[in-house]
This record gives sequence, C-alpha cells and structure tokens, in this order.
Amino acid sequence: MSLIATFSQFESPFSHEGMTHKVYWKRAGGSNERSPAILLMHELPGMTESCLKFANRLSDNGFTVYLPLLFGKAGESDAIAAVVANSLIYTAHICISKEFNALKERQSSPITNWLRALCRRIYSLPEHQIFRGIGAIGMCLTGGFVLSLMIDKSVMAPVASQPSLPFGLTDSQKKTLGISPGELAIAKERAKETSLLALRFEEDRICPPERFDTLRREFGDTVECKIISAQERRRDGIRPSPHAIFTIDFADKQGNPHRCTQEALELLIEFLRERLF
Repeated sequence: MSLIATFSQFESPFSHEGMTHKVYWKRAGGSNERSPAILLMHELPGMTESCLKFANRLSDNGFTVYLPLLFGKAGESDAIAAVVANSLIYTAHICISKEFNALKERQSSPITNWLRALCRRIYSLPEHQIFRGIGAIGMCLTGGFVLSLMIDKSVMAPVASQPSLPFGLTDSQKKTLGISPGELAIAKERAKETSLLALRFEEDRICPPERFDTLRREFGDTVECKIISAQERRRDGIRPSPHAIFTIDFADKQGNPHRCTQEALELLIEFLRERLF
C-alpha cells in the first residue's frame, strides 16, 4: 500500500483568493486526542515518499500534520531518476507560475497568502486552539515561505529548512531571503515572540551560506541556525553535496552513534514542543 493512503484529505481542496490546492493530514500517532498542528510544506521534487515519512515522524512525536500539495502528485517516488526528472519538470513550472517568485529577490511569493489562510483555518479547529499556535516547516523552495507565514499570529513555531528561493544564480540572489521588505519587518518583530529555527548542510549548494549570513544579520539572536558540518556528513555516510535534511538525505542508521540528521530532527521536535505546548 502506498504511504499516501495512510493520510486523509483535509475537507475539500482548500481555496483562497483564486488559488486552490489539496491538503492531506494525519493525526498525532493515529489517535483522536488533541494535539498541536504542524503545516509541512514539501520540497521541489514534490510530495515524495520521504516527505510522507517525515510527516509520520512528526505524527509519531505527538503532532497532527497537514501537508498542502503545491504541485505534482502526492506520494512521488524517491528513486534518483524520478527525483531528477521531477525536479527539472517542477523547476520549469515554478519559474513560469504566478504562485512562486523563483528569481525575484525582494518579493514574497503569492502562494504565501494562500498558505497563511490555510494556517488560520487549521488553527481555528477546536482540537488545536488549546495550544499557543501552530508550527510551520518549509523545506527547499518552500523553506523561506515560513518568513512570510510568520506575519500571521497563528504561526508560533516557524522552521526554515534549507531555503532555496530565490534560486541563487547571482551573488545578490544568494544573499536575499525572497520576502518583501514590509513582510520582513513584521517577521523580525514576530521573531521576538516566536524565534526562528533555520537548518542547512554546510556543503549545500542549493541553499547558499550567504543566505544564512543574511538570516543572522536580519534576525540576530531570534534565529537559531543549525548547520550540519561536512565532517558530520562524511562520518554518517551521507552523500556529497547533500540538501534535504529531513527527507531524501535523512540518515537514521541503527547503532550509528553519529546521527547528524537524527540530531537535527530531535532539535526540531524540541523547538516545536517548547513553542506550541
């Protein structure tokens, strides 16, 4: 059975300001108990099996997870050939889509308005309102979206994992965060209340180090940057030039005392719990 079959569709496809996307969800540990909500935004290869496995890990740790399908099909293959092919196809789609700003440096992607509306809808559900807010995790091309989501008060635990937009083709694009100046100013104020967790591999070419330099400069002490070193990567047998910390490059080997991505997951879980419970 495909892993996506273990997830449910959230209501009908969610619509806001002319945008409509399916949303999948899974209760915490499969239970009916109240639990804090996490909005998990998938990466460029799409909503892959490894993304769904990540959602399951969050569910197993006591969170109800919501996954909007921004493009592609739910449950895409993690096979290398499929990942490469889908990445090329979806990159072309994103570059011409009106929902994403793939190259614009100081503009927020229009899809973030839809995502903020989805955050409000999720937090309006009675089973989540007893918590301080919801968590929002962006990865790869959606990594920087959490900065725009932070301006909504429903988001109390924002996580930017290997943010890759805008694509770093120039030195200027490598440094920028892909958010409008107005939204950035609000996000910086909200970070004093929520703080921000950002993660990347040291050798990641898709999420350049210059972007994290900008995060530190703009957010100061309100951002915690977790960088997995090249030494840790080699020690744990992760491929060279890794990118996807919690999905394709996640390494959880039994008996391995140096589990850098597992430690990143533990840091993430602690961050979410501290800010939502």
